[in-house]
Amino acid sequence: MPQNVTQKLVSAHLVHGKMRPGEPILIRIDQTLTQDATGTLVMLALESIGLDRARTELSAQYVDHNLLEADHLNADDHLFLESACRRFGLWYSRAGDGISHVVHMQHFGKPGKSLLGSDSHTPAAGALGMLAIGAGGLDVALAISGEPFPTTMPAVLGVEFTGKLPPWVSAKMSSSRCCDATASPAASAR
Repeated sequence: MPQNVTQKLVSAHLVHGKMRPGEPILIRIDQTLTQDATGTLVMLALESIGLDRARTELSAQYVDHNLLEADHLNADDHLFLESACRRFGLWYSRAGDGISHVVHMQHFGKPGKSLLGSDSHTPAAGALGMLAIGAGGLDVALAISGEPFPTTMPAVLGVEFTGKLPPWVSAKMSSSRCCDATASPAASAR
């Protein structure tokens, strides 16, 4: 029987395990995203791991959650994230550049790639044909260091739409500005 898109994406990234629903599997991660509410712990984990440089095709750090500057704490975290991105070779997106999962899809999303993000909205990149999964900070840190992501093979359901959409119904659109996607990682941090 032919595979659907989800099964093709899992198959292309499968490192270990069988593609049977409920079975434990390990998948290779191509891209990661972190945001400032979870990114600080991710960067501290990378330091603890002893990572020299990110081992993913692309990893990006966004500042889009803790923007209120009532004291120095958020600003200090942002400076730490910026320096950690330079150290580990991650893209850095400053406060005001846009919402992490939206900006990532607009500038870095690619059909057929896998994405692990420490933002609960990461799975929205599935709309681009990516295998996109939200996860905890330690899982993302391990993925940045080149480790496969452990998960359970999901049961895949098919839904078929027929007919025509009613007037005024369309895909959700969003816009934002971001760091220059043609520059080098952490370019906006320099």
